[in-house]
Amino acid sequence: MSATELLVAVLIAVGIAGIIVPVLPGTILVLGAILVWALEVGTSTGWLVFAVCATLLVGGSVVKYLVPGRRLKASGVPHRTLLVGALLAFVGFFVIPLVGMFVGFVLGVYVAERARVGAAGAWPSTLGALRAVGVSILIELVAAFLAALTWVVGVVAT
Repeated sequence: MSATELLVAVLIAVGIAGIIVPVLPGTILVLGAILVWALEVGTSTGWLVFAVCATLLVGGSVVKYLVPGRRLKASGVPHRTLLVGALLAFVGFFVIPLVGMFVGFVLGVYVAERARVGAAGAWPSTLGALRAVGVSILIELVAAFLAALTWVVGVVAT
């Protein structure tokens, strides 16, 4: 294994970790790492691997917004609620290191839903929003794992 391949493997792993704990732009990091490898290899196989990985990651990024959005719309959670959750997630990121983003998001969604539907309906709506976010992360994670697997196959093939 060359130094470039080792660096790319580490960057892909960090990118996948960035998807799980959204502190880093995980998908972009995975794609960028594979681009570095394709540039280094410079073969048609390398570029084919990059094209397949780019398609997987871009497709995953599109689907990660479409599927959860439909679920939220079906459950009646408005975009305003998600905006409040996102704003408190941003604040939480700075107030409580590492876990503040998650705490802030849950708190923001709960507060917005409590104001909108009352105490009795707030928690079910919050759980629906959390499931949608979980599905979104899972979709992005699957796309990144498929891209990583494609890269490994490309490394073996070159």
